[in-house]
Amino acid sequence: MTTPAPPVQIRQDEILTGEAVALDVQPLGFFLRALGVLIDVVCGVALLVLFFLVSSLIVGGLRIEALSPILVVAALVLVLVVIPTAVETVTRGRSLGKLAVGGRIVRTDGGATGFRQAFVRALVGVLEIWFTFGALAGVVAAFTPRSTRLGDMVAGTYCERTRAPGLPEPAGPVPAGLEEWSRVADVARLPDRIARRATRFARSAGTMDPGARSRAAATVAAEVAPYVSPLPPVDPETLVRAVVAVRRDREYTAIVRVDERARALVGRADETPRGFPVRPAGSRDV
Repeated sequence: MTTPAPPVQIRQDEILTGEAVALDVQPLGFFLRALGVLIDVVCGVALLVLFFLVSSLIVGGLRIEALSPILVVAALVLVLVVIPTAVETVTRGRSLGKLAVGGRIVRTDGGATGFRQAFVRALVGVLEIWFTFGALAGVVAAFTPRSTRLGDMVAGTYCERTRAPGLPEPAGPVPAGLEEWSRVADVARLPDRIARRATRFARSAGTMDPGARSRAAATVAAEVAPYVSPLPPVDPETLVRAVVAVRRDREYTAIVRVDERARALVGRADETPRGFPVRPAGSRDV
């Protein structure tokens, strides 16, 4: 009797595609998304003012007062529903505000949105953004994991971050004089949370005040020391830098070895297995 496989744990910053592949994506933050919505609303208000001015000129020129309500309703429908739907459909989830803040509307499975999702979001947005001045959208987005508003919940979408943050500066090599120690040092027991704290200190130590730098180095070194063997007779900051460099170099070496092993296995799969009969050229199945 086979044991069922354990369920796959999906983090909040991951999405599961139809092929059961977890993608590591970053949703746009609440404040950036609010800024993007504000930019879109300002553009919509500008279009409404423009349409109302054109409508007043048309009504004044034709002297048909009954045409004014029709033009007002048409302008509202065009600006609040038609234009947002058309823009998001053509640009696959982009608008002027989302381009400014680096966001894009995607489906919950990571796929591109279409007309249906854009229309539902625009239709619900009339209520939660325009009629309530954004209050309903803000309250809902503030209490959802991906800052999704009501329209996103109905349409099955969320706003994805499209601008990846820049890579941080490297922490530096092994300090001089510790090359021999780095070959035999045991840092494998260092917990990830302490390793991340040590790496952040090693990257930002150069910009810190000297007093705060020495205090932070002593604090981090006290957390790192119990997991390092043998412990080199150096100052706290040098210890932290050395441990970070050794851990990084060994992890990089392990990744390179895994890639080389995978390439070797793929290369062998293209060859004929030993003992497998090779069909002569030009022969046919009987």
